[in-house]
Amino acid sequence: MTTFADPSAPGGDKLPLADINGSLLLFEVHEALKDVNTVHGPCDPVRVTCHVLDGTSKGEVYDDALVFPKILSSQLRDKVGGVVVARLGQGIAKPGQSAPWTLNAVTEAEKTSAATYFDALNAPTSIEGF
Repeated sequence: MTTFADPSAPGGDKLPLADINGSLLLFEVHEALKDVNTVHGPCDPVRVTCHVLDGTSKGEVYDDALVFPKILSSQLRDKVGGVVVARLGQGIAKPGQSAPWTLNAVTEAEKTSAATYFDALNAPTSIEGF
C-alpha cells in the first residue's frame, strides 16, 4: 500500500555524505536556495532528490534533500530542472579544514547505466481506475 506524506511534516531527507562516498549518484536538481540560516551562518544550498546507484547504499533514495557543502552545491546550482550523474568523492583538505566533498565525472558506461535506471524510474505506469 502506498504511504502518503503529510504536508505538515518537516523538511526532506538528510544526505549522508560519508555513507555514500565513492558511490555513483543520480541527482534530480529541484531548486537553488539563498541565505538559508544554519548554525554556521547563512548558506546557499541546493534542493535535490538523490538516487544511489551503486555501493553499500545502492537503492537508497533521498527525497527533498538539501546539499549544503559549498563545492557540491556550486556543482549542482546551475543544473536546476535537470539531472546530474556523478561519483561522490573528496578533495584534499587544507590545513585545519575537512576535505571538501566533490562530484566527479563518470564513464560512458556509468552514464548508460544511470540512463537505464532513470528511464525505468520515469516509465509510465497504469493505475486501474484512474
